[in-house]
Amino acid sequence: MTTATHSPLDTDTPFTLSHLDALEAESVHIFREVAGEFERPVILFSGGKDSIVMLHLALKAFWPAPVPFTLLHVDTGHNFPEVIDYRDRTVARHNLRLHVAHVQDFIDDGRLRERPDGTRNPLQTVPLLDAIESNKFDAVFGGGRRDEEKARAKERVFSLRDEFGAWDPRRQRPELWSLYNGKHAVGEHVRVFPLSNWTELDVWQYIEREGIELPEIYYAHHRDVFKRDGMWLTAGEWGGPKDTETVENRLIRYRTVGDMSCTGAVDSDAATIADVITEIAASRLTERGATRADDKMSEAAMEDRKREGYF
Repeated sequence: MTTATHSPLDTDTPFTLSHLDALEAESVHIFREVAGEFERPVILFSGGKDSIVMLHLALKAFWPAPVPFTLLHVDTGHNFPEVIDYRDRTVARHNLRLHVAHVQDFIDDGRLRERPDGTRNPLQTVPLLDAIESNKFDAVFGGGRRDEEKARAKERVFSLRDEFGAWDPRRQRPELWSLYNGKHAVGEHVRVFPLSNWTELDVWQYIEREGIELPEIYYAHHRDVFKRDGMWLTAGEWGGPKDTETVENRLIRYRTVGDMSCTGAVDSDAATIADVITEIAASRLTERGATRADDKMSEAAMEDRKREGYF
């Protein structure tokens, strides 16, 4: 008498992807779609958590082949040293190509003027568009997510930009069944957002699952900061603190990183990824809403900058 054997695949339970697996699969599909549709794509890589996850997904999408895209960073000159160090180490570790557009170069030759408030984040648009035009990039990957800010919530995964790099919401294309239209005229390009459907919590849960290294600035550490407009800012050559602003040593971390002059820290004792996930799950504010002064300039600050060519 023989006993019937069953394959471990024989089951009445349908196979389903976890939400992180589904998000990863969607992002990998987007990277491969761009590789097939465009001639000169580029990935915006700053060393921030979203661009780190985006690069991790690109490495997965084409493994074991190298990533077929150049990296681009618009350096304001006011970036956090920890983040720039991470950026350079990552580029070297994966043998990637990095193009850096320096805001300072544009200030030095008169194409840009320093702002009275010292922030350079809004000054990134001109160097970005110059780098896209001079290198003839036709698709530009960015780490923007719809949950970050209301203007970004309007973006499609493929966002057409005109010959001046400007965004017109009326030219948004349908993306039914994950079909992406990359058609563009000469001089135009497409911004691509592989993390559109991710949330901040998704990003951190994925970082935990994949064991992705981040700059230590994302975890709780003691730092000299001062308060301005309700945010804890790091002192630096950009113009802070003023005589009336007191520097304090506090236990803080950064939820997002950008120009030091407009990126605020949050009081936090979250020293591990698990701690950060717990903290974010309880938060009622997005990271940009809580820590980015450049989004508070007006009700439509982000949308105005996007119309001019900003990400």
